[in-house]
Amino acid sequence: MTYKQRIAACAMLMFFFSTASVFAATEPSRASKVRLEVENTWNLPNKPLDIVYSLDGRKVFILTDTNQVLVYSTKGDLLGRINVKKGVSAIDIAPRGEKLFLVNQKDNSFTDLLVNFVVDVDTTGSPYLGNENAPITVAVFTDFE
Repeated sequence: MTYKQRIAACAMLMFFFSTASVFAATEPSRASKVRLEVENTWNLPNKPLDIVYSLDGRKVFILTDTNQVLVYSTKGDLLGRINVKKGVSAIDIAPRGEKLFLVNQKDNSFTDLLVNFVVDVDTTGSPYLGNENAPITVAVFTDFE
């Protein structure tokens, strides 16, 4: 088992078990140098196959058995779903989170996807030029301090 697979397996265990069921059976001994604390436990809609955190710690990508990658915030909010081809068995991301890498064991392929997140910016009350109902709004921020 590779290092990444071990990390993914540990993360999946944290998703499946609550604090009580994981730690109630084992009382930490006084000699124990390891202390565990559950930060988050999420119930997932489908069986997870692989998981990767963005290096900035803001997003979690979870490959499921339904040919989807679920993208969560680290607070557990679902940000989106990415449909992938059947047979995708492992995922990874580029260092800055700009690409998602997919390994497909069914057709022996590797795919890299550019990942961009659309963000709505509330411009209510902001000054504007042009048509108020234009399909695209360009926001320019010049008041940096």
